[in-house]
Amino acid sequence: MYTYDELAAFVRGCTRCPLSRTRQNPVMGRGSLTADVLFIAEAPGNSEDRDGIPFTGPSGRVLDELLESAGLSREEIYLTNVVKCHPPGNRDPLPQEQEACILFLKHETILLRPKIIVCMGRVAAQRIIRPDLRITREHGSFLCRKNTWMTAVYHPSAILRDPAKMAETKEDFRRIREKRDELRG
Repeated sequence: MYTYDELAAFVRGCTRCPLSRTRQNPVMGRGSLTADVLFIAEAPGNSEDRDGIPFTGPSGRVLDELLESAGLSREEIYLTNVVKCHPPGNRDPLPQEQEACILFLKHETILLRPKIIVCMGRVAAQRIIRPDLRITREHGSFLCRKNTWMTAVYHPSAILRDPAKMAETKEDFRRIREKRDELRG
């Protein structure tokens, strides 16, 4: 079992796939290491690649609004990605890139032992929850696997492209907070 610092060092030095040659900075997850809620997106964007921190750009501002609307904060959650390096052209990470990075995500999850995993966007949801998950139909619904509750929500970048999704995503975030509160007893 690795410590968080050991895992972060592995991510910084990773050359397991071609993304390591085009990245500026690998993006290790951030947040509370005792978080009840783990948010997983597919990959860092341009801003995150520049900063080495998850959700620092326009999508980060949307995420902050969603968290605030539900009474949550970055300090009490943990944010990460399926892959730790930015794919060129902001494309979805390829299956082999996801496979090369999934071990890091598994170790993050083992370290955190979250009560809830929230997949942000189709790519993360199909990798983590179920390959045929339809986010437009299933967002906000929960399922329990190995004593961990899972749900999928729209990725903040989808809300930037279609602001009409904001209201229903705020409702999904409210339900995430309610589920967290319920699990805390």
